[in-house]
Amino acid sequence: MALTALIASCGVVSEATDDLARDQAKSTVNRVVADRFPSVNAAPVTDCIIDAADASEILSLAGASVTGVTDRTVQNVLDIAARPEAVTCLARNSLSLL
Repeated sequence: MALTALIASCGVVSEATDDLARDQAKSTVNRVVADRFPSVNAAPVTDCIIDAADASEILSLAGASVTGVTDRTVQNVLDIAARPEAVTCLARNSLSLL
């Protein structure tokens, strides 16, 4: 029973860490989108990009929220946004982007 509780608490910690990283990554992506496309509602674009990013990209983007956005960060965001799953998401949400 103690092992089950320990495993469950590890899952909660892991989920909280993942959520924190995603929130930090969203802040970075939101900044890039707002700077590059000022007339677009950045929130739905950011969500599509974050959903298309893998774990290592999320961590890299989260790190940029602390260290600052570089040209490489911007390129990473644009590369992720060009993926089929991100493009599909953006097309599906296109009405809310305007």
